[in-house]
Amino acid sequence: MFSFFKKKQEPLQLCFNTDIHCHVLPGIDDGSPDVATSIELIQRMKSWGISRIIATPHVTQASFENTPETMGNALNELKKELAEKNIDIDITHSAEYRIDELFMTHLNDGIITPMPNNYLLVENSFIQEPWNLDQLLFDLKVKGYKPILAHPERYIYYHSKKDRYKAIHSTGTKLQLNILSIAGHYGKEEKQIAMELIEKGFVDFIGTDLHNHRHADAIEAYLASKDYRKIKDRLHLLNNTI
Repeated sequence: MFSFFKKKQEPLQLCFNTDIHCHVLPGIDDGSPDVATSIELIQRMKSWGISRIIATPHVTQASFENTPETMGNALNELKKELAEKNIDIDITHSAEYRIDELFMTHLNDGIITPMPNNYLLVENSFIQEPWNLDQLLFDLKVKGYKPILAHPERYIYYHSKKDRYKAIHSTGTKLQLNILSIAGHYGKEEKQIAMELIEKGFVDFIGTDLHNHRHADAIEAYLASKDYRKIKDRLHLLNNTI
């Protein structure tokens, strides 16, 4: 006899269980606005196989001038609610540091919050590359940090200067793609660059860069796609080793 019942769809799963880039701490940047939303987003992340979150609020001059105190307070508020709702998730925080004067001040004042193993997520301006980027990345390594450049596929000024990807990666700086870029959420060109970086073996980390439910919807749609099934086994990531 033929079964007329459809095979139960397997849970949507990411190819890593540690997310090193997301904005789920409540009320301190352009990500989750409150604890309730954070809880909802984290529950969706758990359904993708995420068991460990390193939240990375923006630290950016003149917009999100977060400090270890503001980030720590938001994390504590969130963890309290997670405990009350019996939601089991390993969540800590670092930050997504925009390379600007505020970052240099925090660095000089010794109030940088790195990830485990001294990894540090840094972000270029979307307008132009910092004039001293190579020197800064070198200096960070001398200080014992392991810089990770966030979403390089989204910096349009690199799209016509693709040699910069190799130059940055070859000196030991890790590269982190957004799953949303691979999904085409930001546009065709960003997706194309992301795929090229994967093909060349330049991708060390993938992050959700999750800010809101719209992002979550886009990620879930991609995880259910044939495109994702084709690519997931070609990714060799460091997410779960950090």
